[in-house]
Amino acid sequence: MKKVAVQDAVGMRLCHDITEIRDGFKGVAFRRNTVIGAGDVEHLLNIGKRHLFVWDDSIREIHEDDCALRMAGMAPVPGAHYEGPSEGKVLLISDTAGLFLVNRKLLGAVNEIPDLTITSLPNHYAVKKGARMASMRIVPLVTAEENILRAEELCRKERLFELHPYRPLRTGIIITGSEIYSGRISDRFEPVLRSLLKRYPGEVLGVRVCDDDTGMIAAAAEEFIASGADLLLFTGGMSVDPDDVTPRAIRETGAEILTHGMPAQPGNMTLLAYRDQVVMLGVPGAAISRPVTLLDVLLPQIFAGIRFSRADLLNLAEGGLCQLCGQCHYPNCTFGRY
Repeated sequence: MKKVAVQDAVGMRLCHDITEIRDGFKGVAFRRNTVIGAGDVEHLLNIGKRHLFVWDDSIREIHEDDCALRMAGMAPVPGAHYEGPSEGKVLLISDTAGLFLVNRKLLGAVNEIPDLTITSLPNHYAVKKGARMASMRIVPLVTAEENILRAEELCRKERLFELHPYRPLRTGIIITGSEIYSGRISDRFEPVLRSLLKRYPGEVLGVRVCDDDTGMIAAAAEEFIASGADLLLFTGGMSVDPDDVTPRAIRETGAEILTHGMPAQPGNMTLLAYRDQVVMLGVPGAAISRPVTLLDVLLPQIFAGIRFSRADLLNLAEGGLCQLCGQCHYPNCTFGRY
């Protein structure tokens, strides 16, 4: 791109649109890549253009719109599409509800390249259909093609973004506690869990209420697993008191407990276990007293089919402290960002 006087621009191609305002009209008078003719000079002078930015074919530069399209092309996301370019940028839009993942290291490397800017939602962010997940553009009007080539090479090796759609899961709910089993008090967990599960595809296979008895709780779990359960939610008995037997019952099913207790609040005493492909979650009492807990953070990843690692759960520490706002704005807040 180079700047030339209007009179010297005849035969050259414009780098950008030129807007004209006259008699109540505002619109594009000359579009990008228009070849300036001798008859255009007076028109351009009349709308206040004494100089123009035109392409210099000896320099390998790319216009912002073309850059945006190339950046979109280097980061395809199944289950999503790009809109634009508009004003030099493209937007990544979700076509389905799911969990949005960001390759943080790669995103940082691409943004280190001169002129390129890519911004997105946080990693591990639950999105609805139609959500804006990322935006891409360059800062100047044009950039050296070398910059785009560097970004394309980086993204050829790894995915920049991913969207994991929610899978339909069959869920069994196991309510534990002698006070509930005996009918002394009413259970408050079931309506809370059913309300949460309605956000995701799948079905609730049923609800079993168990005494504080490891054998009874384990038997209920086995019954659900035999019925094809993908997810088991256990409530009650999740603290460290000697008579809280639910974790012991989960262990007796042969499940591997990844952790009992996580660095996040509310939901500190949450338990996560796996038995082959079946996910087991021990849900602490905070779920019935707080509008959002760690359960809200874990369920999107579970329904997206992504298995947790120990490192994932430890990473909950930063961003794992709910601010207990008077009016909850989750997920548009810091809670659960990992």
